[in-house]
Amino acid sequence: MPQMSENDPRMPEKTHQRRVRYRGTHPRRFEEKYKELDPELDPATLEKIIASGDTPAGMHRPILVEEILEHLAPRPGQRGADVTLGYGGHAEHLLKAMGSDGQLLALDVDTRQLPITEARLRELGYGEASLIVRRSNYAGLARVLGDLSWTEGLDFVLADLGLSSMQIDNPARGFSYKSLGPLDMRMSSERGSPAKDWLAKVSVEKLTRVLVDGGDEPRAPEIAQMIKSAAQSAQMETTRQLRAVIHAALPDSVDEEEEKTTCARVFQAIRIAINDEFSALDSFLAQLPACLLPGGRVAILSFHSGEDRRVKHHFRNGLRDGLYSQVADALIRPTFAEKRTNLRASSAKMRWAIRA
Repeated sequence: MPQMSENDPRMPEKTHQRRVRYRGTHPRRFEEKYKELDPELDPATLEKIIASGDTPAGMHRPILVEEILEHLAPRPGQRGADVTLGYGGHAEHLLKAMGSDGQLLALDVDTRQLPITEARLRELGYGEASLIVRRSNYAGLARVLGDLSWTEGLDFVLADLGLSSMQIDNPARGFSYKSLGPLDMRMSSERGSPAKDWLAKVSVEKLTRVLVDGGDEPRAPEIAQMIKSAAQSAQMETTRQLRAVIHAALPDSVDEEEEKTTCARVFQAIRIAINDEFSALDSFLAQLPACLLPGGRVAILSFHSGEDRRVKHHFRNGLRDGLYSQVADALIRPTFAEKRTNLRASSAKMRWAIRA
């Protein structure tokens, strides 16, 4: 039977698949924000969102860039590491400062985001010679340096702790109380148990400690008891259900703003526990001096008092013991101008140190 050409009237008509449009005048669901998720589609939309102080979906805006460049002082020909690559915003600035002769090691444990960011940076022209990407938690820095035979150490190290905007905004990751998603919260889907499984097994006593240590939550005992009861009765599979349980544990006098703050603290504390973030940070700090060349520099951004406390004590003790020749006298925080244009910068804290 002869084949039909595309112009043959007997050829079935092709149906054009339209992009799913959002309801109303503004997109609400993550999947509907296609103009943000595809930056090349509508640059004007991104500019408008950024100008308002918000972060476009699927993007992370680097914080304290000028301050990081000042204290890390990257130069052409150096070797450095960004141990929390994320979207790669800080890495772009570091790579540019290091020139074609420099080498940047980029680590990230997020199995979903890492290949996306690596592809983005490769498209910007950074090949294997200047950008070495490895999937690893920052606690694995010393091991990766050994694998690369970079045992003499690095000129600088950057660590930007906490969540990236891509992780927060994507409901499928389950990190945020603001949208409906599975109760997961894992940085890497290949490691550990989802939050819903962890909550079903953890004791009330341990969960209370987690809420205090990871969230500074003043109502930790009451909230822990309520969460545990709901988890055991299989009534908690989604972020929205967890938020409802937290709400039920609060007194009637709590207003909407305080309820949101409480939800943020509880979600943060559970996420930190699920991913064992404090242990990873302690391991990273313990090996950090040996990973730096003499005169090597480190800058660490944190977003929680528990993280900052660990960094502060490590630098202070390291200065006392002669591991560091200089450490930050005080916290460095984003300027008012930066916080106005990037609302997620508000809670950022930076400390730095120089290897003796």
